Amino acid sequence: MISRRNIRVKVMQTLYTLETMEPGELEKNKKLGTTILNDKLNRSLDLFVISILYIIRTAQYAEKDAHQRASKYLPTKEDLNVSTKIAGNEFIWNILSNQTFAEKIKDAKLDHFVSDDWIKKLYTALEKTTEYQQYINENSRNPKAEKAIMKFLWEKQMLANEGLMEHFSEELPGWEDDNEMTPMLMDNFFKNSSKINFLNLISPEKREYAHNLMQTVLDKKDYCMELVEPRLINWDAERVALIDLLLLRMGLCEFLYFPTIPTKVTINEYIELGKLYSTPQSGQFLNGVLDNILKDLEKDNKIRKQDRVRKS
Repeated sequence: MISRRNIRVKVMQTLYTLETMEPGELEKNKKLGTTILNDKLNRSLDLFVISILYIIRTAQYAEKDAHQRASKYLPTKEDLNVSTKIAGNEFIWNILSNQTFAEKIKDAKLDHFVSDDWIKKLYTALEKTTEYQQYINENSRNPKAEKAIMKFLWEKQMLANEGLMEHFSEELPGWEDDNEMTPMLMDNFFKNSSKINFLNLISPEKREYAHNLMQTVLDKKDYCMELVEPRLINWDAERVALIDLLLLRMGLCEFLYFPTIPTKVTINEYIELGKLYSTPQSGQFLNGVLDNILKDLEKDNKIRKQDRVRKS
């Protein structure tokens, strides 16, 4: 469910953390990089689960709203007839019956990231929509309608809400890095939510790629810098942005030690990451250096690529 680009970002961030530590700290704890990377990978998927949790809590708020309005000193007829249908939405109850979802929420303490104020705002806004009124006025529970109202809540009330997205950006660690991935995960979730294991959202293959890339970049640092430094014409390696150097090392390691990743894909990916996470000139810089080194490596017959074998 997580893309290779998101994995590259997590590896880059982990390497940056390691590079900026005090000398010798990594030597004291050989598993430090693994621990940091695992935490970043897991947190990236936490945002997906938190988004689902917001949908559930908003639907459940209907019961709280009904109780509060009915408890007024002088409740109106409308106060006494607040629909709680959405709180019993079968789509969200199927999620809640997934034991791995409950365990994920508990283990990662994700309830902590849900704002009660925003839940109330979302429910209040949802309650005023035509789509919601149509939903509660239907006597039966149609599976398509049950899912549709939850998808409407996510896409139209949450994802399109600039205030909420700003709140997520400020309060959810990593949202800026993963705000493009989370909607894609949510889209897949609405297409097929029945078989998700929320405790294993990253495939063994993707996790292995992440750790192999990180460890290879660490192990091959000296060799990669031998390739890079001659290309830094009019550039002092110590003055080049650290992020750029890390991205160069990552790209070179993919060239040389990850045979199923095409070189064109590698170059394009690291150009984009440079633009996003480094300086305005980084994309052009990374493109030029990686392309020049690749030509020399191909000339020396050091690039050995192979077709990726897809699992049937």
